[in-house]
Amino acid sequence: MSDLFGDDFITLTDEDGQEFEVEVLATVEYNGMDYMGVCPAGMEDESELEVSILKVVEEDGEAILEAVTDDDELEAVYNLLLEDDSEDDEEE
Repeated sequence: MSDLFGDDFITLTDEDGQEFEVEVLATVEYNGMDYMGVCPAGMEDESELEVSILKVVEEDGEAILEAVTDDDELEAVYNLLLEDDSEDDEEE
């Protein structure tokens, strides 16, 4: 997954054509799909950290990121991201 997107920061373009940079916090797989936990780049105050979960889908051979709209899917992926984060903390 990291080979697909490179560094920990990526630039996204919204439906209005506006670009913004996000930091990729983690990637997980759920039901054969890849998901990314991202937050706005440059967030200094971690207490106000806003994490978004995006699904990686293939469209015309290109990886596209889209918002997760299903509540059950969102909750399952969120829990996987938390598990992944806690495993990383235990390794340190």
